[in-house]
Amino acid sequence: MQAISTPHDPLAGVVVVLLADFMRQHQGWGWLRLVAGATPYKDVPGLTMVKVMGSGHGGGFSLRPSATHQGLICTFSHLDLALQFFDSPVVQAYRSRARECWTGVLSVQSARGQWDKQAWQASSVQALGEQGELNAKGPFAVLTRASIVPTKAMAFWRYAPAAQADLSQAPGCLLAMGLGEAPLVRQCTFSLWHDTQAMLQYAHQGAHQAASAAAYKHQFFSESLFVRMQVLQMAGVWQGKTFNLLAAPRSGEEQGLQPVLQGASAQDVPGLELSHV
Repeated sequence: MQAISTPHDPLAGVVVVLLADFMRQHQGWGWLRLVAGATPYKDVPGLTMVKVMGSGHGGGFSLRPSATHQGLICTFSHLDLALQFFDSPVVQAYRSRARECWTGVLSVQSARGQWDKQAWQASSVQALGEQGELNAKGPFAVLTRASIVPTKAMAFWRYAPAAQADLSQAPGCLLAMGLGEAPLVRQCTFSLWHDTQAMLQYAHQGAHQAASAAAYKHQFFSESLFVRMQVLQMAGVWQGKTFNLLAAPRSGEEQGLQPVLQGASAQDVPGLELSHV
């Protein structure tokens, strides 16, 4: 059980995502994080949910598990508490043991579906406070997760790898990682996008379009969730790219997305969305 809030209560607030690729000598430490699950985080202030997740080979969406790639997805009641965790010894422990590590604090703009029978709500003004308004023009992220009907898992996996391969190479996709709570049947994807048009272009063509149509037609999922998020703060290195966006820029200062995210924007996404594959 990795959900901390009461089951069935809608989750609100802000989201923290951590992606790590551990150094070889710290693989054991990473595996212990998966075994421990939510337990080490039970006293973190403001934390309402935490998922400690594994990944496929190379951080992708693969039947072959990765020995080094791992993700952490958390929800917090308030941005200040999320930023406090972002700079906490817990997160620093991941960073110090990782060959590459990306961390982000995000506000929820829209959500559809459920995760462990919990809906997600858009981040409120109260949860964001003043700092949440300062980075209204940063890049945006998409989180999809699904519980796959066990009897349909093999059919699902015939489509998923090709769609995920296209995702990692899609123009305008700045970062993408496949995650999982359980092998084969509880899958999640996190992706970071330069703009809305790039995301929609990927979502409605090629392998992803075929996978989405198959998932809908054959009802692969018993539960699913789609979340669109605004990046408020991020830092780190992933696949050789450096990411840097602070939550509270100084007056008159533009924050440094230039090395990776020239002209990044966060336009409203139309009703067309990425699916869970």
